[in-house]
Amino acid sequence: MSERTDSESESRKLLRRLRDTLAEPGKGQERLDRITHIIADSMRTEVCSIYLFRDADTLELCATEGLKPEAVHKTRMRVGEGLVGRVAREQRPINSGNAPAEKGFRYMPETGEEIYSSFLGVPIQRLGERLGVLVVQSKEARQYSEDEVYALEVVAMVVAEMTELGAFVGDDPAMAALHQQPVMFRGGVGQEGVAAGHVWLHEPRVVITNLVADDPEAESIRLHAAVDQLRLSVDDMLSIAGSGDAEQLEVLEAYRMFANSRGWMRRMEEDIARGLSAEAAVEKEQSAARARMETVPDPYLRERLQDLDDLSNRLLRILTGQGHDTGASLPKDPVLIARNIGPGELLSYGRKLKGIILEEGSVGSHAAIVARALAIPLIIHAERITTEALNGDYVLLDGEQGVVHLRPEESVAAAFHDKMAMHAKALQRYVSIRRKPALTLDGQTIALHMNAGLMADLPSLSGSGAEGVGLFRTELQFLVRSQMPQRAELAALYSRVLDAAGGKRVAFRTLDIGSDKVLPYMKREEEPNPALGWRAIRVGLDKPGVMRMQLQALVRAAGTRPLTIMFPFVAEASEFYEAKGHLDHVLKQEQKLGRPVPEKIEIGAMLETPSLAYAPDRFFESVDFISIGGNDLKQFFFAADRENELVRRRYDTLNVSFLQFLEQIVERCNATGTALSFCGEDAGRPVEALCLAAIGFRILSMRPASIGPVKHLLRKVHLGELKAVIDDAGRLGQASARGAVIEHLSKGGWAL
Repeated sequence: MSERTDSESESRKLLRRLRDTLAEPGKGQERLDRITHIIADSMRTEVCSIYLFRDADTLELCATEGLKPEAVHKTRMRVGEGLVGRVAREQRPINSGNAPAEKGFRYMPETGEEIYSSFLGVPIQRLGERLGVLVVQSKEARQYSEDEVYALEVVAMVVAEMTELGAFVGDDPAMAALHQQPVMFRGGVGQEGVAAGHVWLHEPRVVITNLVADDPEAESIRLHAAVDQLRLSVDDMLSIAGSGDAEQLEVLEAYRMFANSRGWMRRMEEDIARGLSAEAAVEKEQSAARARMETVPDPYLRERLQDLDDLSNRLLRILTGQGHDTGASLPKDPVLIARNIGPGELLSYGRKLKGIILEEGSVGSHAAIVARALAIPLIIHAERITTEALNGDYVLLDGEQGVVHLRPEESVAAAFHDKMAMHAKALQRYVSIRRKPALTLDGQTIALHMNAGLMADLPSLSGSGAEGVGLFRTELQFLVRSQMPQRAELAALYSRVLDAAGGKRVAFRTLDIGSDKVLPYMKREEEPNPALGWRAIRVGLDKPGVMRMQLQALVRAAGTRPLTIMFPFVAEASEFYEAKGHLDHVLKQEQKLGRPVPEKIEIGAMLETPSLAYAPDRFFESVDFISIGGNDLKQFFFAADRENELVRRRYDTLNVSFLQFLEQIVERCNATGTALSFCGEDAGRPVEALCLAAIGFRILSMRPASIGPVKHLLRKVHLGELKAVIDDAGRLGQASARGAVIEHLSKGGWAL
């Protein structure tokens, strides 16, 4: 026990010496050199070295006590290379009494380390972000004790915090990269568009400045008081949830379990006993949880670790008093940056945002759905941007290429602004044709409709020149709430939508949930492949009460006005007939109650699965219209998950096989006199839109911003000639018609 107490006392002394050193003025390199000297002296080792990441894959020796000084800023290694590289890759300590015998050992002759047998390396990390490796070495062939490993991990955590806070920058140009130099990030495109503005961090990270504490007893009291407050807040959340959704209660029960975890408290108390402040102890455990999250394959365990991560954030905000509101003002041109964000939170910003950049997310996530509805450029999977960006940083977002420029150089910014100016000029050109029809050179008129999901979208109906709303997504009103919306609320909303449309056709898609769109108040079914599972019309038919409630709201909203309803994800004709039966029931009930019903009702189906294309003729004769949901149909045709970045771009919409399949659907609808439209991202891409029109589609539905570019090009082409180009590509055995189409358009002098 006395040995442990002595060790804890030594740890506190070491941390105090580090704190005092960091408080002294000096250049970044001088501070790093002093730190390695202090650690080596306190731990009685001949060597202490600090390796920091210079880029995502390269570590550089930035300071050392004991190795050759001339190796500093010269010795570099890749992640996974040597013992230091292994520590960086695996994010766990390596403790060896005979380092040269270890697997992967690499001797660096320029360092002079051949005389040192023992090796202890620990990762320098903060909240899952790899920053570097801290190493001590000795000539004596021995393994370091558990207490020594623990002490070095605590020191590494302090070094990580100081690295993040810029303590090693000073006035040394060689170390002045942190949060100052330009950085480029590549991610996935969630919503196209370009934007320039200033960073607004949706959930600013807690900044800890008091890493080291002199009074462990006082810090322990602070920790216990904060944890008690945290437990009370979790209990309050549970009491409010009451007997609500079982899944929500399960999450809150997990919160309570972690909040009452003795192991969690014991580890934080041990960190405090070694000299850390209460805040630093919490964050040290949070970093450990984040590191474990990266290696746990089981999704359930990952979710539980995320629960612990969230609880740690709550505890840090209690300890520091740093709430979500930091006092910073939203800039005039905010570009929101976050790890992830829910649809309700995103909607609360409205159209104030110029752009959105997320570390996580997916092309079909709730955030992406809302971003598309608001026409805000969105980039997903921009890894590490939340740790690099600071509120107020200037940022450029290229949603066409999936690129972010943070603190861009002047030349990059100038080129980017030229691109934005070209976009603005093109938009002005589209305004001049807003009221003109999309009439092709060979006399074919294509009706261009817009997609919507919010009341805020409806002004675009006039501004974009759209002839109607080809798709109104009704699920957004369900996704952004914590409980099921009331029928009267929905009826009032749908009525306002019809009012705003001013008599133009609005096709309401019934509730399309499941797969990537999960209601927070509905129990989530665990499915191996949700995209092929319980979703859309399947949910509605299994929960007829919800379907009838929504249909009743739509009928009441319309009154006697015409009403257009379409059912999503119909895979076989019987599903459409059953859904139509529910609508017939609702209409009869409304008439019995003496309520007005629409004078005309169009009832359609969304064709999003190849199976429906081969339904009997009776089905095509029964529906008033069919709308092809291009996004889903393409992923099922090619068996390529549109959420999977590895495959979703692999298959081309202008693949000859896919175009021939679509053409078969056009022919079937023509034979039965069934109205047909194409709805999806591809309808809004000019080249794809031209080809869809060439194979026979006469109604296209897209986001409002795409209508101008599509109409502009349609008015310049001869669809018959383009159809011949597509047919020739098929006869010549080409996999895709894209190359031939682009060549044809280029010869015609049309700018794409």
